[in-house]
Amino acid sequence: MIGVFRQKNPGNALILLIYAFVLKFPVFLHATAPLKQEDDNYLYKLLLNTLAPFFGEQGFFYPLLAFLLLYLQASLLNRIANTIKLLPKPNYLFGMAFLLVSSLLSEWNQFSSTLLVNFALIWIWYGMVRWYNNPRAMGAIFNTTLLAGILPLLYTPSIGFVVMVILGIFITRPLRIGEFVVALIGYMAPFYFLLVIMYLTDNWHPEELIPSIQFHLPKLPESLWTTGGILLLVIPFLVGAFFVQDNLNKMLIQVRKNWSLLLLILLVGLIVILVNPGDNYQHWMLSVIPIACFHAAAYFYPDKKLFPLILHWLLFAFVMAINFITFAP
Repeated sequence: MIGVFRQKNPGNALILLIYAFVLKFPVFLHATAPLKQEDDNYLYKLLLNTLAPFFGEQGFFYPLLAFLLLYLQASLLNRIANTIKLLPKPNYLFGMAFLLVSSLLSEWNQFSSTLLVNFALIWIWYGMVRWYNNPRAMGAIFNTTLLAGILPLLYTPSIGFVVMVILGIFITRPLRIGEFVVALIGYMAPFYFLLVIMYLTDNWHPEELIPSIQFHLPKLPESLWTTGGILLLVIPFLVGAFFVQDNLNKMLIQVRKNWSLLLLILLVGLIVILVNPGDNYQHWMLSVIPIACFHAAAYFYPDKKLFPLILHWLLFAFVMAINFITFAP
């Protein structure tokens, strides 16, 4: 499978879809309801209320929607990573790694606010990548921060990604105060427009938009399956990080900055884990994008192909076991 996805063939898009269906098939065995969490914010609740009259409170539609979103995220991440030449040769390892990583904890396969935030994070990362040497940086920064401002309106703890936007400007741009002002305006714009809509529709409840933030230690694993999933997140990430660091001097400056932005997303994602942790591991999903990219590096760089094969099939077997145990009747 590693050999197939190391190549960039048009048919690999279909193979990736089949691969996704094999990994995610157990989610279709039950008509699960969309995940509702205490930290879901106004826009996500509005979306669920809009969908409920058409598709009910639960049913086949929500697992299907979650599957499509995960596959689209894998495809989009793969296309962007190849476009910006994150690895020396184009491949489908990014999409494969994303589907594997997003399956290591079974609750990540449910339709949720964090799933939507994760989708937006891919676009935000791509937007930040395009800030470097951009002659029209003001417009690019505004568009990206505008999208980033929507995240806490879906899921409250993702307000931490404002730190990512600020540090992203430091990484990609020379210091210009005007760009930070534009970023702040872009980030606050979704709140402003939503408040205007609430006022004009005689639905003035601004307190619903104000994030309630508390910091706690992350939840400790309660089962060996969860512990195993976390270990299989971390170990291939460390391997991939070693290979990326080892090949850093062969990369263009732009590519190095792209890897730095991924580490920045991971750093902020780890901070988000400490914000309103709740009673599950949904907020851990906001670190999947950078982790998947480093997993892809762990599959791509080793000269001896036996190690990537063993690593892949170990993760694949674990995913099959945990998903069928969790979702099987």
